Parts: sequence; structure tokens; C-alpha cells
Amino acid sequence: MSAEATNSVTPGPMPGAVSGPVTPTAPRRKARPRIDLRRLGRAALLGPAARDRLPDAISHVVDAHRAHHPDADLDPLRRAYVLAESSHRGQMRKSGEPYITHPLAVTLILAELGAETTTLTASLLHDTVEDTDVTLDQVGEQFGEEVRYLVDGVTKLEKVDYGAAAEPETFRKMLVATGNDVRVMSIKLADRLHNMRTLGVMRPEKQERIARVTRDVLIPLAERLGVQALKTELEDLVFAILRPEEYEHTRELIVRNAARADDPLAEVADEVRTVLREADIPAEVLIRPRHFVSVHRVSRKRGRLRGSDFGRLLVLVNEDADCYGVLGELHTCMTPVVSEFKDFIAVPKFNLYQSLHTAVAREDGQVVEVLIRTHQMHKVAEAGVVALGNPYAPAADDPADGERVDPTRPGWLSRLLDWQEAAPDPDHFWSTLREDLAQDREITVFRPDGGTIGLPEGATCVDAAYAQYGEDAHACIGARVNGRLATLSTVLKDGDTVQLLMGQDPASEPSREWLEHAHTPAARIAIQRWLAAHPAQAEAQRTDVQEDRRTEDTAARRPAAAEAADPDGPAPEQAPARPADGNVLTDRPGATVRLAGCCTPVRPDEITGFAVRGGAVTVHRAECAAVARMKDGGRTEVGVRWGDATECRVTLVAESFVRPHLLADLTEAMALEGAEIVSATVEPPTQQQVRHTYTVQLPDAAHLPALMRAMRNVAGVYDVTRAQPQTQGG
Repeated sequence: MSAEATNSVTPGPMPGAVSGPVTPTAPRRKARPRIDLRRLGRAALLGPAARDRLPDAISHVVDAHRAHHPDADLDPLRRAYVLAESSHRGQMRKSGEPYITHPLAVTLILAELGAETTTLTASLLHDTVEDTDVTLDQVGEQFGEEVRYLVDGVTKLEKVDYGAAAEPETFRKMLVATGNDVRVMSIKLADRLHNMRTLGVMRPEKQERIARVTRDVLIPLAERLGVQALKTELEDLVFAILRPEEYEHTRELIVRNAARADDPLAEVADEVRTVLREADIPAEVLIRPRHFVSVHRVSRKRGRLRGSDFGRLLVLVNEDADCYGVLGELHTCMTPVVSEFKDFIAVPKFNLYQSLHTAVAREDGQVVEVLIRTHQMHKVAEAGVVALGNPYAPAADDPADGERVDPTRPGWLSRLLDWQEAAPDPDHFWSTLREDLAQDREITVFRPDGGTIGLPEGATCVDAAYAQYGEDAHACIGARVNGRLATLSTVLKDGDTVQLLMGQDPASEPSREWLEHAHTPAARIAIQRWLAAHPAQAEAQRTDVQEDRRTEDTAARRPAAAEAADPDGPAPEQAPARPADGNVLTDRPGATVRLAGCCTPVRPDEITGFAVRGGAVTVHRAECAAVARMKDGGRTEVGVRWGDATECRVTLVAESFVRPHLLADLTEAMALEGAEIVSATVEPPTQQQVRHTYTVQLPDAAHLPALMRAMRNVAGVYDVTRAQPQTQGG
């Protein structure tokens, strides 16, 4: 747009709009010449052509458009050019060309990518509302609501009205419009590309500011929309501005490689053509040079570059099945590098990209990467959503019902639109947007019902919960990942199945600790909003966390007395066992009977007894590991059996997720079941899981199942079991 328009190019020769830097020995398709701004400027100054023919100034656009859409109605383009030229007449770019050359160049970029007529019409008009007296209503009256919507979507907000917030709020407006029509962002990306091509006359500090925004926001958006042709050139232009020394070094590497007498890529391309010709597979084999940033990345990864590192082979076929046929022939007749194989046809990337990736090794050790795809896949790989035409045109047998549904809206865009609504502060939105777009890989996890959740790489169960349930995820207490219990901090992998465990309390609170594990803006913003709206509960959580840490420190300092103690003695830090001779009968009348602290048997466990020091009899569960040790040690076994009394003591182990107020809720549930807690131990949490061990006295052993059910029903508790006898030697 006008604020970003100047004339001279960035340092060094820059690559073209669709392809990267090329070597003289690399065969390639004949490229369309770049638009001649001076010639177009002269044509623009002469005014519009007669109404019955197209203006000469847009002949490049027409030729490019007809190459993709031979039957397109060109009348909207003629009328849009006439309006744009007359509206911008007298306006000049900072480079000195008539301003009309800018919308013409932007439209040509989109036409070469295959954009349909409505997008090109809006592109010609994209600056008229912002920079001239033309109004949105006039655009709508002359060209229809779709063109009006697209022009409005890319029109900047005025700094007079928004001040420093104008740029972030303009991007917010543009993203919301993109959520309804992805063609808005297509026009913005082409607009930024042309402005980046002509950025050199501006002050260096302004060049750097625009380049940083392009790097942080627009390049990731181009990647997500699959518009690789725009993304790669934008990367190179930003590289030249922000890292000029490294750019120049990379350019020298490319120039030196172009001067080589031999070209390993050309040699392997000939071999591949021969293999496919003999296999009778129709295919086009091209050399695809790497763009500047790609060469730079490879050089940093591999050090000294070899000839095969400056490009890749591209094999284009007609049918999907031919892709796998080509792959089979290459792996049969050449030496494949198996670790380099990737199938993005069966599992497309989140930005619509489909292709097979493989690599073959030459005898001299050089490795040549090979991309295999159909012509249609290649078109989408280059142009992304632009190649899809008008995604809103109803099918012939499915007329539009007035509700616009975008079949191309990807999951990342839906998530972005959701969280931006909850970020009213422009600075917060701007910083969060950059952070969100920096997460450049997406994974898909599955729900138990077969549905899917799209998440950025590195997302956790916390993120999955908020992606699926929104703010209702405050009630989430845990998860199962691939059928196994997992904490909410568990990092998910592509293809995992996630079942989220939800509590029943509608007033459930999110934990402040979840912020440490929330990877997506939607999750973080929802948690932060709740904490901000409930300051008292948030402060209580801080107190609980501090208290829990003090408890953990105390537990960690306790000696491991249970392992060293006599298994016949009481459990560590608990009162001596009450005499139980009314509950357990022995073959030694008058002997003191006590239940072993290591396994705390209760009716109807199978039990056995042993005589210990002082004439007492200790009662163990029959499967207790201590039984075997005492037998081996020569202890005298004593016959024991349950008596008539029903009172019992038992040790239970509860496993739970960490959450505020858990200890209070759990002990309250136990008290309501009539359990008297004799001792309790809470182990330090690990991975947001905590283990509690309770020895309780029950008035009746028959109450034990009800007690365990009540403990399991406490939010956050996922399992309650009887204490297991210690293993031998444990």
C-alpha cells in the first residue's frame, strides 16, 4: 500500500516471484517477464482505453489470467482498472511511478498464481478506498458484495482514529475478514510482496520495521495458507534486509555453484528421466533450485555445500497412483536414502500441501532430494488457497442458502479467531499473534468419538481441553492418552487419542499451574481471564500451593522408616495398633494380637500370624511379602482367624492429579463415611500427580467398598486401592 511503496530493490539480485535463484545449467520452464513499471506508467498516464476493449496497461494481467481461466469474463477487470486508474490519477509512488502501477503489479502476482476474476478485481481496487475518494458503497454498487468485502478486508485502519494501535488492529480486522473469506489474505500477501520488492528507497529503520512484521506475521500466514511461491520470495527479501552480510555470502555461494562445469542435479535428472521412460510412466522431471534462505539453512546444517545441495528434483505426473509408481521405480533402480522418505499425499500437511519426498544417493556420496507430485498437487503447493479458485461458489446441485461456509478454513485459523476475541488489548493481541504464528507445525489428535482436534506442535492435554470445551475446560481433572491415564501437562504427539476427564462440579476452578503447561493462546487467555475475574480464589490457590510445597518438603525429609522397620511393628508415624483380640482369634489364648502395618489386613482377607518378641502375635495378609521372609527366618507361625467383631483398620492409597483444595475435599469425604484417619502421608508430586497413603479405622469392614467409592468420586482422584504388600527385598 502507499505507505510502503518505494522504488529500488534490496541488495543483490533477488529471486523471482515463483521460483528461487537458478543456476545457468539448471533447465527450467520459460518464466513470464516481470511487469515493466515504466511502460505501465506511461500507459496509465494516457488514461483508460475505449470502453469496448481492454486497456493495454493490464495486458500482462489478462494473459496470465487466461492461462489459468481461459473462459473468464474479463469485463469486471476492465471496469475495475478504469475506476482504479481514474481514482489514483495524479498520485505517485515514492519511486516516481504513477501509483496505478502498484495495484497492477499486485494483481499480476495473483493472476500468475491462478486467482479467479473476483480476487483480481478486488486486487485492482484494493487501495482505492484507503487512498482515494472512492467509498466501499460505490465499490459494492459497481462490483458486488464479494468485491466490496475483499476490498474492505485489506483496507487499513486510520492512525488518526487508532494511534499506535492502528497496525495491530488492522491485522486483527484483516484476520477476522480472512476467517470469512481466505481471499482477503491472498490479496494482502501479494500486496506485501510487491511493496517488499520496492522497499529500498525507504529509510533503513523503516525497511527493518516492515521486514520484521513481514517475518513475524505475514510469512507464517503465507506458510499456513500454503502459498509457497509468495512465502519463499518474502523470506528472501526479508533475509536481504535484516541479515545483509549473510545474504551476500549466500548469493556468492549460489554464483560460484552456477559457474561449475558439472551439475550433479542435471546428471541425476537425466538418470531419473531414463528410468521413468523405460518404466513407461509419463512424467516431467525438473530441477528446482533452492531459494536463498533455503541454501543458507542447508549451509548452516551441513557446512560445506556440494552441488546437489543447491536444489532438488521435482517429478510431475498425471495421477496420484503414478506418484507411488515413480517412487517404486526410483527406489528399485537407484540407491534410496530411506530416512528421507515422507508421504504427504496420504497424510497432507495442514496447509493443503501434498507430495512424496525421498532422496537418492550418488556414487560420490552426494544425496539428491526428490519431490514427487501430480500437476494439480504442484499447483496447490505453489499457490495454496489461491489455487482453489472461489471456495464459496455453490455446486450446481447445491445452491447457496445464504449462509457462507468456508470449506478451506483450516483449524489454526479457527483457533486464532477464537482467542483474538478474548484479547481486547491491542498490545496483548499483537504479541500473542506473533507467538502463535511462530508455532509452525500442527498436529492432529483424535477424540474417543472419532473426531479430531488440531493443535500446534508441543501442545498439552490442557490445550486439548480448551480446544474442545472452551471455558468449560475449567472443570477438566485429567486425561487418558492412548488409553492410559495422563496428567494435563502431558505433551501430545501427532495421532494420539485423547479422552478428557471432566469433573461434575460446575464451579470448578482452573489451576494457576496450568499456565505453565498451556501452549496455545486460547488456553492461556481463558485461564488468565478466570484468574483475573476471581482474585480471591486465585489468592487462595497461591496459599494452597505454598502449603502443599511445605507439606512436600516435610514428607521429603521424613526418613524411609517403613523400609527399615520391623514388618511386625506399627507403620511409621502412626499410633501403636489397638489390641484386636476381639476381632482376630489366635491359637494362643491371652496373647496380644496386632495387625501388621505393612499390609493392614481386613475381613475377609486370608490371614496368618507369627509369634514376635514379647509373646505378641502379628497378623498379616497371606500374600504379604513379609510372610515369606519370616518363614525363611524361622519365625513360628500361629493359627489366626477372624472373630465376631467388625471394626477394622486398613491402609488405602489414593492417586490423584494436583489441584487446589484436594486434601480438604478428600479427608472430608473420608470423614463422611465414618473413617477415622490414623495416619496419612502425602508424597511430593511428580508430573502433576500425587500419591496419598492413609491408614484408617472403620467401625465395620463392610464399609470399606463405600469408603473407596467416596474417595474415587472426589474431583481429581483417579484411583484408590488397598496398600499392596511390599515386594520381596523392597
